[in-house]
Amino acid sequence: MNVPANLLYTREHEWVRKVDDNTVVVGITDYAQESLGDVTYVELPAVGDAVEKGATFGVVESVKAASDLYAPVSGEVVEINETLTDAPETVNSDPYEAAWMITIRLDNPAELDELLSPEAYEKHIADQA
Repeated sequence: MNVPANLLYTREHEWVRKVDDNTVVVGITDYAQESLGDVTYVELPAVGDAVEKGATFGVVESVKAASDLYAPVSGEVVEINETLTDAPETVNSDPYEAAWMITIRLDNPAELDELLSPEAYEKHIADQA
């Protein structure tokens, strides 16, 4: 299982990459995409939408199931990955780079402190096995 050391994680299997003190990029983990199977559709919020930590911000559908996406932090969506509309399978092939989902301008940067470290996330997924 690929768990990059430069990211933070949620218990719901989203990852967070800090861009600067006020901005993060969000996607789903390798564990999540593997659990879902072949991704067939990704629904993302619109630029300008507000997201609330822990609330649903979109949906990923696969041949197996549909799964909600949960915001790891609160803030405003400032960019979405539009390529996922036409190529949702990118989530399976490159979950940490090409398949980033949204960029959020943080309301409260301290929320990052509540996310899981790579080591804590690895333990979390091991506990689920």
